Formats: sequence, C-alpha cells, structure tokens
Amino acid sequence: MLAKTNSATVSGIAAFHVTIEVNVVPSHAEGPSRMIIVGLPDNSVKESHSRIEAALLNTGYKMPRQQVTVNLAPGDIRKEGTGFDLPIALGILNANRLIDGSRMSRFMIVGELSLDGSIQPIRGALPIAIKAREMGFEGLIVPQQNVHEAAVVNRLDVYGATTIQQVINFFNGMTEVMQPTVIDTRAEFYAQRNHFELDFADVKGQENVKRAFEIAAAGGHNLIMVGPPGAGKSMMARRLPSILPPLTLAESLETTQIHSVAGKLKGETGLITERPFQAPHHTVSQVALVGGGTNPMPGEISLAHNGVLFLDELPEFSRAALEVLRQPLEDRKITVSRAKYSIEYPCNFMFVASMNPCPCGYYNHPTKHCQCTPGQIHKYLNKISGPLLDRIDIQIEITPLSFNELSRTQPGEPSEAIRERVIRARQIQEERYHEYNGIHCNAQMTPSLMREFATPAPQDMAMLREVINRLQLSARAYDRILRLARTIADLEGVPTIQTHHLAEAVGYRNLDRESWGE
Repeated sequence: MLAKTNSATVSGIAAFHVTIEVNVVPSHAEGPSRMIIVGLPDNSVKESHSRIEAALLNTGYKMPRQQVTVNLAPGDIRKEGTGFDLPIALGILNANRLIDGSRMSRFMIVGELSLDGSIQPIRGALPIAIKAREMGFEGLIVPQQNVHEAAVVNRLDVYGATTIQQVINFFNGMTEVMQPTVIDTRAEFYAQRNHFELDFADVKGQENVKRAFEIAAAGGHNLIMVGPPGAGKSMMARRLPSILPPLTLAESLETTQIHSVAGKLKGETGLITERPFQAPHHTVSQVALVGGGTNPMPGEISLAHNGVLFLDELPEFSRAALEVLRQPLEDRKITVSRAKYSIEYPCNFMFVASMNPCPCGYYNHPTKHCQCTPGQIHKYLNKISGPLLDRIDIQIEITPLSFNELSRTQPGEPSEAIRERVIRARQIQEERYHEYNGIHCNAQMTPSLMREFATPAPQDMAMLREVINRLQLSARAYDRILRLARTIADLEGVPTIQTHHLAEAVGYRNLDRESWGE
C-alpha cells in the first residue's frame, strides 16, 4: 500500500518541496515494525521512527507490524530537521486507510511530534508558507506555535495544529475542525512600527558624534568610534535603529524570513517591524558570524540584514573573524561553501564598531594618564587591518564629557527629529536610484553611479587630490569620501557636492594612516 504526503524543508533562506512516499508491505518476520527512510535523511530525520511510533501509540493508533519504507523525494538533496515527523506519520496512517488521503494531497504539512502526540514548533515556517503558495497548495498545516509567522503569507489557508489527533480529525472531516488563521499583514505591519525604547534624547553632548550617526543613517554608511571607556560609544550605537528609516513591507518579509530559518522568532511574532540590531560577543567564531555549520544556519551578519551589526571593542575580536567581514561588506551577501553544500545568505547591513584608542583605554585622554608604551599602542591598533578599515566610511573619535555637560538636565535632540531628516535624505536617494536595481542608498553606489552623481567641481577635485596625496589614502577611501559627501549634500537638499561637503567627509577619515596595513 502506497501513500503520498507533501512537505518542505529549508535550504539557505528558501524552502523546497519534498514529496514523502510511504510504502507499507507485509512482513513475514515477527516482532517490532521496521521503518526504512531513504532520500538523504540526516540523523534527526532518521530518529523520527521512534517519535512517530510513540506518538501514534499514545494517540490510540498502532504502528503497522509491517515493513515501512519512506522515500523523501527528490533523493539527491539532503533532508534535515524534525519537520517531517507529522507528514510521515500521516502518510503511514493513509497507507493503512485510516485517513482521507484525497484531501490531504491538497495540503503541505510540517511539524515535529512529541511522544505524547503533541506537535512541536519547527524552523523556517515562513519560507515554507511562501513555497506552499507558490506551488498552488490549498493550505498549509504547521505547529500552532508557528501559525502566526506563516499566516503573514496571503492567498494561502494556514492552519495551526496542537496534536496529531487534531490533524487526523481535520482530514477525516470530523467534528473537530481547525480554522485557518487570518492576519491582515499590512495592518499589523504598520501598527507595530516606530516603537523604540532607546532615544538619542538621552545622549548628553557629543554633538559631532550624533552628526556622524545622522550621516551614517542617511546614507547607509559604516561607522567606527574610537574613544576611552565610558564615553558613550555603546550607548549611541544602540540608539542607531531609532533614527534609521522604517522597514518597507518587502524588507520586513525578507528579514522575518531569515529569522524564521534561524529559529529566532517568538511564538506570537508575525512580521519583524523594527530593523535588527545584532551585537555578538567578541568571542564569536567565524562560523557564528558568517553562517554555516554542520546544519547550515544564518550567521550574525545575516541576522543583521536590513539592520545594524555592532561589534563592541573591535580589536578584541579574533583577526580571522574580522577578516571574513571584508567580502560581505562589499557584496552585501555571503556564500558559505562546504564539501556537502553551498548556500548564499543576504547580509545588507550597516556595520558599526567601537574601540579604545589603546589597551588601557586612555591614550590622548584629557585628564587620565595612559600607561601603554608606543609599541603596545601600535600593536593594539594594528589588530584592525587596513583593508577592513578602508571599508568603514566614517571614522570618528569620541572624547569624554566634562562634568558640566554630564550634569545638564535638558534633554538632547530626540530621535524622531533626526529620523525625519534621515528619511528625507533617503527619499532623495530612492528617487535618484529608482531605475537601478538593488541600489537604494549612497553607500551602495557603483563607480558608474559615482561618476554620474558624486563628481565634484574641478576646483574641489584639486583640493581632494591634495588631501588624498597628503594622507596617502587608498582608492577605496577616495570612493568612501565621495559617497559621504553625496550624503551630506542630500541632508542639505542640494543637488551638487560642494566644498564644505567634501571637507566634512574628509574629516571623518580620522584613522587613516600609513601605519595601518595588512
């Protein structure tokens, strides 16, 4: 007796359809049932036999005392995860004519089974729902904990199930009928936006640094802060999402998809409506940062997609982990290639970092004495390679506040006011680049777009040439200066780059020096 069910699994951030074929044949041997799973299953899939047998027994059914062969097609793609438990169990029941298979064929089904027959959540419900709609299935059955996440996909009936018995009754048309979960995606998306606990109004003084953050947000530029402990580096970095433009619905769906695959969504979470802020510890490994592993998962840089990746105390990270950031910062995607797989994850993020000026943290401090030798300072700074530093558009030094500035009771400029200026500048950029696919802000400008939109006047070019030669800046640093100048001009609302725009942009290359090399 042969039965088929439809399921899916995730590869990268996309899902692919898996047809589960269950064949039950008489066995002449006495004893427990025998299940064989083929189709490149991993260990978690192979272990489903024990979970399925216990779940069926505790629900009032028995595993057939026959040979059960399960094929996961296509057979040349590795299958991972526990989401095949429920469709395999239903396929076994269908092969024994205990469930209506004609109706079940119109649904895609995923879910992990507990030994008592309850259904546990899985990773990647959102991309699986997108795949189910794409393939024209009537509906999708997911664990109840994943239903809110999957139901954001419109034109697809999504049902949340808590037990396998509930699903069996649903397909057999019995009195206990599950109802599809309906979510008004747009209403939910716009209702939840713009709620920030942290605000730049809490930041006292540091007007030059706040200006740098505003420019970074307006153009999508990377930023690094150098200053002593307690100067407010982390405090300001954590407030950056509050001045970034709101996520579009398309960006929200893409971001939610990545977090869904990583299993980072909470039970009642539908769409992610705020830009992500990822701040991994300095002990993070290369794999945790860029993604991959035995069971491939998105890394921190992909979880920061459409948001911010903040690395506090940058020199404390391993040199190897930092160097893997070079290519993602340029390409805004990461390809993880291993012997058994090759997966591409998106990682279009703003890179923000902070560091002390020396090991003790007090080099050039106005009141505290630095205990470090010149050799120690040089070694500390050179933990950050020149090529990585080149990819950071804004390099700003931050100084500690005086007592008078700290004791001020008047709040600073709120994030809402800064955000309005940032949104206006981003709108200018969206209109400028609307004909160019994948370009949304100045930080993404290609060399051809820079020649068209970021070329200074001849007299300004002469000034810039002198600065480049004197500071011995690289060609990449030259491009960064022009991109920054373009953003500063957009904040002013002027069509052309002027001298003071270039001068301010050059001022944000504080760390460029000949001694910073590979």
